[in-house]
Amino acid sequence: MNDAFKALSDPSRRKILNLLKKNELSAGEIADHFNMTKPSISHHLNLLKQANLVDSEKKGQQIIYSINTSVFEDVVTWFMDFLTKEEKGQMK
Repeated sequence: MNDAFKALSDPSRRKILNLLKKNELSAGEIADHFNMTKPSISHHLNLLKQANLVDSEKKGQQIIYSINTSVFEDVVTWFMDFLTKEEKGQMK
């Protein structure tokens, strides 16, 4: 879960996730939305993959990226549990 929070802390990675929320995309299609080098995009995608926030599938010459919703569900569940405990004064 720490990897997910670290990955989500970067605005570029959050933008990538926002793009993938709409459609599966190749690395090149993702790169078209940024003013950064393709190696930088690749680095961000690798961090998102390590955090299990995105999945990748090789299709022909391309790797297609998609969002992994199950990890988001885990993060939201953790966050809601955190808020509930905090409201009940259980956090120390």
